[in-house]
Formats: sequence, structure tokens, C-alpha cells
Amino acid sequence: MWFSEVRETIGVVGAVEQFAEASRGGADRAADAVVTRLEAMIGAGELADGSFLPAERELMSRFGISRTVAREAVVRLAGRGLVETRPRFRPVVRRPGYDAALSALGGVVGQLLGQSAGVKNLYDTRVFMEAALVRYAALHARKDDIAALKRALDANEAAIADAAEFYRSDMAFHAVLYELPRNPVMPSIHRAFTAWLRPHWERMDRSSERNRSNFLSHREIYRCIVERDAEAAEEALKGHLAAAWEYVRGTFEPA
Repeated sequence: MWFSEVRETIGVVGAVEQFAEASRGGADRAADAVVTRLEAMIGAGELADGSFLPAERELMSRFGISRTVAREAVVRLAGRGLVETRPRFRPVVRRPGYDAALSALGGVVGQLLGQSAGVKNLYDTRVFMEAALVRYAALHARKDDIAALKRALDANEAAIADAAEFYRSDMAFHAVLYELPRNPVMPSIHRAFTAWLRPHWERMDRSSERNRSNFLSHREIYRCIVERDAEAAEEALKGHLAAAWEYVRGTFEPA
């Protein structure tokens, strides 16, 4: 008798668990379907870039879904970089693009940067890319590219006494290198690198002496590019970023 009752109890519990699992699976499938439809609407322009995503109640009504499914769909869209979410604000639509794709990785990258050697690995990736970019610039830069680099260099020099402005002009000088190949992926990568590493850059020593040293490094990189010396340009870039690393590492490594 006791065994029979226990078996029946186990059977009921098992049935409840199976029902809960099926419900969760149904909610997942419903959220997938909503995400697929909204993604298509964003891609087709039916939901314009910068516009608000339909309100939660409207999503529930339009797709016949629960509030839980609607919220899960929005979370998934945000994870794909297709909407931008902020507390207490309606989600904003973002058209698919390289910036959105890389921005969607921000949370994951933030976790990785907290791991041992995480910042160094990302920084080394940046050095690898920029070394190739300055070689490309020395070999292929056009007159308008050289002019853009010169404007960025002049702005960098003018900002030496202003720490915040120097930081912006520093990033702008490097940004020109990413623009040179005329590949839309490259500027997006630079913006992602800048965003991911900004917390460390902003904690670096920003004395005028340090700013001047960075400017002189930029000027040397520019000179090598103008003279079409790819080897020297790469060496100047690597030397510049190696010196910068010695400063930035102090923002996360123990003394």
C-alpha cells in the first residue's frame, strides 16, 4: 500500500515536471517566433532604425503572447544588437550592422576582460591589427587619407594641455587608420576596441608630458606613412603601443 502511494506521488510530480518543461519549451518557441518576425520587420524597414519597438501590450496583442514571452523576445533582440534597452524606457530599434553586432558582444567581452590576461589579450589583438593597418597606410594611403591623418595629428598636438580632449584626439588619430581600407568592418572594430578598453584608458596618467610623448609617437607614425616606409611605420606603431601598455596595465594589475 505504502509503495503504491509513493509510486502514485512520484508519478504526479513527474507529470508536473513534464508539464513545466513543456511550458518552458513552448514559451521558448513562442519567443523564437516573435524574434524571427520582429527581426524581419527591422530588416525590411517596417520598424525603422531609431524608432521605438512596439509597446509590451501591443506585442502581446499582435502576436497573442504572454507578457513573459514578450519580455523574453525583447531580451533576445537586445542580445542580437537589434534593439537598445534602458531601464524605464521603451526599447529603441537598431538596424543590423557591424556596430550593432559588436555592441551585442559588449557584455561577454566585459566578462572576459575580468579574467586573467583578458585585457592583455584584447590589447595584443589591437596591436596586431594596427600594425597591419599602418603597413597598409604606408603602401596605399591616398592624398585625402594623408590629409585626414594630418588633420587628426594637428588636433592631437593642439590638445596636449587638455587631458580629456587629448584622449578624444588620440582615438581620432587611430580611427583614421581603420578608415583607410574602405572596409566598413574596420571602423566598427575600432569603435568596439575603444568602448571595451575605455575604462582602462580613462584611468591612465594623462599628464601633459605623457600626452606630448604620445603625440610625438603619432607624428613619427605619420612621417613613416608619408615617406611610404611600411617597415618603419609598423615599428613606430608597435613601439608606441608597447609604451602605452606600460601605462595602461597599472589600471588593473597590482603594484
